[in-house]
Amino acid sequence: MEKFIIRGGKPLSGTMRPSGNKNAALPLMASCLLTEEPVVLHNLPDITDIRTMRHLLESLGVKIRQIGDSSSYELHAREVHPSDLDPDICRQIRASILLAGPMLARSGGLVLPPPGGDVIGRRRVDTHILALSELGATFSYNGTFRFTAPKLTGADILLDEASVTATENAIMAAVKAEGRTILRNAASEPHVQELCQMLNILGADIKNIGSNTLVIDGVNELGGGEFTVGPDYLEVISFVGAAVVTHGEIRIKDAGVQHLGMIKLVLRRLGVDFDFIGDDILVGANQRLVIEPDLGNAIPEISVMPWPAFPTDLMSIAIVIATQSTGSILFHDWMYPSRMFFTDKLVSMGAQIVLCDPHRCIVQGPTRLNGEKLDSPDIRAGIALVLAALSANGTSTIRNITQIERGYERIDQKLAALGADITRENS
Repeated sequence: MEKFIIRGGKPLSGTMRPSGNKNAALPLMASCLLTEEPVVLHNLPDITDIRTMRHLLESLGVKIRQIGDSSSYELHAREVHPSDLDPDICRQIRASILLAGPMLARSGGLVLPPPGGDVIGRRRVDTHILALSELGATFSYNGTFRFTAPKLTGADILLDEASVTATENAIMAAVKAEGRTILRNAASEPHVQELCQMLNILGADIKNIGSNTLVIDGVNELGGGEFTVGPDYLEVISFVGAAVVTHGEIRIKDAGVQHLGMIKLVLRRLGVDFDFIGDDILVGANQRLVIEPDLGNAIPEISVMPWPAFPTDLMSIAIVIATQSTGSILFHDWMYPSRMFFTDKLVSMGAQIVLCDPHRCIVQGPTRLNGEKLDSPDIRAGIALVLAALSANGTSTIRNITQIERGYERIDQKLAALGADITRENS
């Protein structure tokens, strides 16, 4: 098992370009099951989750080839056969459940072992079942999920929560259902929008993209096409955070700034300022890093909400930034009951954090962090620990980096290119 050795205190400097959005790439790959024609995807990130999804698709009969030595791949689902998916592979990735919608539309069913992914608390599949059932699918569970649907029919569906993956599953099933589907309380994250945009390129008829009410008129067949995966805004903000906590100055090229307005507003409350220059981001070295109190000098709160509000996947990074900002602030993530459990690792580094309950913590800053030996519990907590180590006095060791690399492509190389003192070693 490999680990990162990070010697903190080195300001980042230079220019970087983010990889493609993992959370867009995974459903885009799954959607190739909807057509017998080849689909070309550009800017796929070279990360563990993408390789895992490739393995699952190939086990269903999809032919996948890399185009040259680029980040472009052709996926051709000319012949698809329901297969006994490897339970161990499915447990490695939450997005395995994204196979249900397109396989129902393509072949009328799928047997799916329970999906895995980050250990951040219970992650419901109930919304997936609700949406697919409304379209005509039947469902049973006996250690594995069994979905069947001889025919899918459009429906007026109100999701009981704005689940991203449930929205994506419903979209992929509905594009080939007979008649019109109205999907209400739909998630509207950038990766959901990209899925809709690509499906329309292939011949789907999806309206109101970017809203929480999608109108989908089913079509008989989809064709081939190509699509470029947009930049990963979670990686973009991770590098913003890395520059801020190291008092560095970096430029992020092709950052997809059209999606970052609310995130910029929230980080401003932590005393973080960055500029949009065209589609680039410039993070300056002289950050305020003073927490803005609410009216009456009340302690402010940052709470996650569905898009376009502040996303749950950035909560861990915001907490690390707050340890370097002057003042007190409450963080509240009501979505996942284990999201905050990595904060004990920051406390061991010297941070002043009170864990109020599984969903809330109070951070008092600034505190100088010290190097520590740490384990990465999940993708987002893992990258937050990398940021903490970059800002800390001394040397930190971060183990279980396979969790981080499920979502971040060559993160050590990208940071080293900006001046970070980070090396990879075998445990």
